[in-house]
Amino acid sequence: MIAQDLESTAVRRDAGDLAKEGVVGVTIVWADNNGIPRSRTVPVDQFDAAVRRGVGVTPLFAVFDSHDQITFEHAPLGTPSGDIRLVPVHDRPVRLAGQPGFGWVPGRLTEADGSPWAYDPRGVLERQVARAADLGLRFLAGYEMEFQLTTGGHEDGDLPRPAFEGPSYGPAKLLAVDEFAGQLLSDLRENGIRVGQFHGEYGPGQFEFNIAPADPLAAADQQVLARQTVHAAARAHGLRASFAPLVTLGQVGNGWHLHTSVSRAGVNLLSGGNGPHGLTADGAAYLAGLLRDLPAVVAVTAPSQCSLQRLRPGFWSGAYAFWGVENREAALRLVPSTPLLGPDHANVELKPSDASGNPYLSLAVVIAAGVAGIEDGLTPPPAIQEDPGRWSECRRAELGVRRLPTTVAEQTEALLGNERIRNALGEELAGAFLTVRASDAAWAADRDATEVVRAHRWLY
Repeated sequence: MIAQDLESTAVRRDAGDLAKEGVVGVTIVWADNNGIPRSRTVPVDQFDAAVRRGVGVTPLFAVFDSHDQITFEHAPLGTPSGDIRLVPVHDRPVRLAGQPGFGWVPGRLTEADGSPWAYDPRGVLERQVARAADLGLRFLAGYEMEFQLTTGGHEDGDLPRPAFEGPSYGPAKLLAVDEFAGQLLSDLRENGIRVGQFHGEYGPGQFEFNIAPADPLAAADQQVLARQTVHAAARAHGLRASFAPLVTLGQVGNGWHLHTSVSRAGVNLLSGGNGPHGLTADGAAYLAGLLRDLPAVVAVTAPSQCSLQRLRPGFWSGAYAFWGVENREAALRLVPSTPLLGPDHANVELKPSDASGNPYLSLAVVIAAGVAGIEDGLTPPPAIQEDPGRWSECRRAELGVRRLPTTVAEQTEALLGNERIRNALGEELAGAFLTVRASDAAWAADRDATEVVRAHRWLY
């Protein structure tokens, strides 16, 4: 994966610049344990003060579930008392092209005295990036972002009406939303988000664009900013966008496929080696580490009730734990280097990843699993180039191919049973995360699948 020069392409403005451009408020954003962006907005003339002192928020945001219910079952956050600070990442403010009166900036959550807070997702990712750097490893990450555009059906109980129904992947699909598409590409560029391609996807009203690879923190920031950009462009054209893992029961879902590569001394470890498919020994170990910890990783990258309904065999969503070379049914898809694209292009795509996975935590557990694989010198099993969903149970068992968790109980077991992933999250955050998942499961217990999908439709 070839990194983009973010310093030369991204829009970096201080508060004075923003004010001169007509910005009146700066929105400070973080993502919670459901992958839902939360925010505070400060007047532009208060931005410098927010950088110095932060903005007060309740620590209970760490135990909000997907439906804004606060669970007090996680003992360290078991009361309504307390305060933390939301601090802007001061060198990353962006004037929102689609909302010209507002700026946008990612935030980190700290203790009231400014010290690190155990439940801060950005801090979790920063620790994993630093750990990898200590071993001489550098990561790049990029997202494919799928979403669906609708023209109606936005009331409770109504089925959304896709912006276009017809052949997948064709130019007519983009023609149906031509003005939106043009504004979106322009807004993404002005907001500093480099896009490799944009196209009509498989499902009704479904579209996709991919964000150019960047360092993990920038990649997570840009993923959160990109969804804000899409929602604003959709609103401007009388449309509504949904990134939910499933928008309508029975249809294809929306994944946010996460691509990563790892290098040492500027050399991509996923290409140029003597191993199978050009993998170096460390590149193969990285892939093996991801595969070893995949059930626990996916419990973080695709954690919601809606995620569980999306991860179905035969839907290219990665329902089984195996890897393959350019196999779109594989949970881990190796995209190898080619003479046309060059060695830096090689990367690993994680299919079971969606909007309900906090992007900072998702990248943190992917890095943790891969680095552990390198440290342990793991070797992956042979690549699988078929669809194991068409195999017998006996053949899957013979080749060690298992289904990824299909229930919250299985997700919880996978996470609790994996010390590497729990340690990457930190015991405090892991405890809050699992408490939120239990709250979501209790909410869904007496509801049918259709109601669960409908309730998630406009969360993302």
